[in-house]
Amino acid sequence: MSARPSLDQIRACSNLISDHVIRTPTVPYYGEDLTNLLGPKTRVSLKLELLQRTGSFKPRGAINVVLHLSEEEKSRGITALSAGNHAIATAYAARAFGLSVKVVMPITANPFRVARCQALGAEIIFADDMDGLFGAVEKLQQEEGRVMVHPFEGPHTFAGTGTVGLEFMEDAKDLEAVIVPIGGGGLISGISSAVKQINPNCKVYGVEPELARGMSDSLAAGKAIEKVAISSIADSLSAPFHTSGAFEIIRENVDEVVTISDSEMVSCMKLMFTDLKLAVEPAGASALAALLGPLRDRCAGKHVGVLVCGTNIDQTTYQKFTGSA
Repeated sequence: MSARPSLDQIRACSNLISDHVIRTPTVPYYGEDLTNLLGPKTRVSLKLELLQRTGSFKPRGAINVVLHLSEEEKSRGITALSAGNHAIATAYAARAFGLSVKVVMPITANPFRVARCQALGAEIIFADDMDGLFGAVEKLQQEEGRVMVHPFEGPHTFAGTGTVGLEFMEDAKDLEAVIVPIGGGGLISGISSAVKQINPNCKVYGVEPELARGMSDSLAAGKAIEKVAISSIADSLSAPFHTSGAFEIIRENVDEVVTISDSEMVSCMKLMFTDLKLAVEPAGASALAALLGPLRDRCAGKHVGVLVCGTNIDQTTYQKFTGSA
């Protein structure tokens, strides 16, 4: 049995976290370039979660997790492991409730994201590899009693990300398909839970980078795989492992998971800047890249919801990927 949150749980979560997150806008995409690529009968609505506090969807789950901690747990502080977006969101959640937070990040983490965590009051611990990341978090849990805020697993995380889907379906009432990026799977687990309970006929598609296709491989294997080979520029979608809770929800709710290349994401980063003046990280362009690539025929003539999940990218890295001056 999956850990899919009920619609009532998602609605309750929406009310609970409302003081700490933004109801991000849903807007129609009218770009001439996109119309030429898709045809005039395909309508696209963008859920601009890149405008969320901390620059990604992540605070929805992190805030909900913290709100469900006991006072004794809060007194011990929290921890997380992440290369960026989840680390920033956990630091934000800790500051919102006055908690101590120590975040474990890879030594290769983008300095821009590290600085954002520090600006929010987090103490950063660096590790060389995945074993080091997990080891550091386990040490903080054992020696300091800190509670780990998981990046993509758990009922409170799923209810938090479910609020994205709830808002999307309320603000674009006739969606026929929704496209959602997959990293660890927490985002699509929540969104698909809301979408399928509101409209079971609405298709839900997931998208992964070809160079970080852990959920695709998990679905093929029939179980969540514990080690994923990753080498994509989309570090926000490069989960090094998968977990059973998210896997089971995805297997139950998601109609198909497709993969895209890094170059397709870069092309859509450029398109979104040209048409919308949005400067997004690769993950933020991935759902649109899937619509223009492997999902184009399946979504032709439909009203498609595209999730723009985040924009935590510095100017230098953005210019490096897009070749802009």
